Amino acid sequence: MPKSLLSIAASLAIAFLSACSQENAHDNGVDESQTASKRTEMLIYCGITMVKPIKEMATLLEPELGAKFTIIQGGSEDLYQSLKFARKGDLYLPGSASYREKHLAEGLLGEFVELGYNQAALFVQKNNPKEIVAQLDSLARKDLKVVIGDPGSGSIGRETRNLLDKHGLYEAVRKNIIFLATDSRNLNHALKEGTADVTLNWRATGFFEENRQKISVLDLDPDVAPPKKLLLNLLTFSAHPELAKGFMQFAVSDAGQAIMRRHGFLDGQLRSDHQE
Repeated sequence: MPKSLLSIAASLAIAFLSACSQENAHDNGVDESQTASKRTEMLIYCGITMVKPIKEMATLLEPELGAKFTIIQGGSEDLYQSLKFARKGDLYLPGSASYREKHLAEGLLGEFVELGYNQAALFVQKNNPKEIVAQLDSLARKDLKVVIGDPGSGSIGRETRNLLDKHGLYEAVRKNIIFLATDSRNLNHALKEGTADVTLNWRATGFFEENRQKISVLDLDPDVAPPKKLLLNLLTFSAHPELAKGFMQFAVSDAGQAIMRRHGFLDGQLRSDHQE
């Protein structure tokens, strides 16, 4: 992404944070200066797939920590580039540990905790009308319309390209691709709108309330699609590291892990509350 665009993205992130704070004060009939003095503003950069459980945790923790959490969501790489140029925020949760490995040397990612695991799965229309088999090479079936993620913008795109390359399937699948989606949300939209017959996506999103009535998840063998660690990173420029660490501690507690499982994510025993 060009530096000018990254700067714009960073500015938008900061403006969004400020606007959310002001809107919250107006909605509750509280003087803005009074609100600011009582509540510490915290910013989390979160990959789209994990937004629902992170929002639930933030809602629970706000009164306890005396903080207001704002969550900026997007593709994992796009989010990193935004925080890199904004130098504002507290936590970063990408869709794969590979983003920490890729950017660790830049010095912006500090301590981390393991929240659980993502795993790639095939998504098909509800009840699988095309009778698609739960195998990665189904994406190469010539009669199917396929949409996959863009490896340059989000974690699922990066994971998809890695899996297809590893199993020697990319060229065969490429012939079926209708378009590349920027993130997991757009992959699900393509399936629900009928643009795609099959996608490869992070399995947890198939169990979100807005998706489960229209999408069926076909789990892949873990040897084919290994579970990927989810790492919640403390940003080294955080203005409130102790509050951020409080969030991190809750996320890995029994209560936090129960929230993750309820939203379809795998825990340390590689189980979720949505096993099919």
